[in-house]
Amino acid sequence: MALEIEVCVDTLEAALVAEANGATRIELCGRLDLDGTTPDEAFIQAALTQLQIPIHVMIRPRGGDFVYSEAEFAEMEQAIDRCKARGVPGVVLGALTESGTLDLTHILTLAARAKPEMLVVVHKCIDFTPDPAAAFDQLLEHADLIDYVLTSGGKPTAKEGLPVLQYMINQGRDRIKVMAAGKITKDNLNELSDALGAPAYHGRLIV
Repeated sequence: MALEIEVCVDTLEAALVAEANGATRIELCGRLDLDGTTPDEAFIQAALTQLQIPIHVMIRPRGGDFVYSEAEFAEMEQAIDRCKARGVPGVVLGALTESGTLDLTHILTLAARAKPEMLVVVHKCIDFTPDPAAAFDQLLEHADLIDYVLTSGGKPTAKEGLPVLQYMINQGRDRIKVMAAGKITKDNLNELSDALGAPAYHGRLIV
């Protein structure tokens, strides 16, 4: 089965280059210097119009931590609604509680808002939880709402997070796809793919 290769970008030019170089999907972001925020409407529309491959849109109201106010969650809901109205194929979201665990209540509310029209990716907020493997098991109970989890296994790089990534991949089979991330480049993709066998891989320099 062909690998899913997702490139995260914050400009249309970068998206077009990634597509030309073999990306199979684009994660569309604003402000990659802040690790990705919700892109503006014009960028989303231009990507939908000019790219031939699917896009997933980051839903993140600001940089910094993943503990959001109710006003920020309302902003995220509105962004999801706008993506759905435009026919965006998928959205990328996540949130943590004050104690650092997954904010499942809000994650599932946002995911349900995206469904059934859009795929839902829970992003690397999971890597900031005390136990990413346990957090993944929590998400598996809601595989009807979550399609992918983007993770480096709780470590700075996918290579360092290999044992946890392997656990997640084995647990998630046929339920939630693991999208491996964390300093994955075109130079180490094949090596990591051989070691992991994940269905999907994500990075800025992956193609």
